[in-house]
Amino acid sequence: MSTPNIKLIGTPASRVMRNIWMLTELKLPFEADPIVTTDPALKQPPYTDWNPNAKIPICVVDGFAVYESLAINLYLDMKFPSQISLNSIEEKAQGIQWAMWVLTEVEMHSFNWYLNTNGKPEAERDANVATTSWGKMQKPLGVLEKTLIGRAYILGGNFTVVDLNTASVMYRALAMPLENFPGVRRWLDRCWAREGGIAARRARGESI
Repeated sequence: MSTPNIKLIGTPASRVMRNIWMLTELKLPFEADPIVTTDPALKQPPYTDWNPNAKIPICVVDGFAVYESLAINLYLDMKFPSQISLNSIEEKAQGIQWAMWVLTEVEMHSFNWYLNTNGKPEAERDANVATTSWGKMQKPLGVLEKTLIGRAYILGGNFTVVDLNTASVMYRALAMPLENFPGVRRWLDRCWAREGGIAARRARGESI
């Protein structure tokens, strides 16, 4: 099989990091276009041909374009089967389920918590927003904690794209006080310690 021509579009300091992790896991070489969201070129062809929303990330594989970070990863999982692949219809359904879950139940709350505890300059932080966001994280963290009872990973004993997608969206949770969710803490650290997770964080400029 010939090497696919893969182009990953978007700065690593964005959701693109989720796709860098996936491509690293799959050991697939790719061309990086680190365009930022404020670049006017993103609102012009060829970018709008690939994503009419004029947003990143975009992944183009042999001329076929996909956007939305977790959809990209699920596509790559189907396109390039590997040890982290979802195999049965049921596993693929769980892949969609957990992607939708982490995007709707976790992403916004974790990002708002981060902005108002670490991300913004101290004078611009809103302690009430941080407290409210942390409160809204309790239920989804509890759901994930229960899921992980007796398991190393979400679907069982093996790391899959389900873990990759979920952990990548929970990037900000690495800095959260998760003492009441020890299973989540162990799982999150285990996922991000993988080669792909480290590569994604280094692509963002972290020294790890």
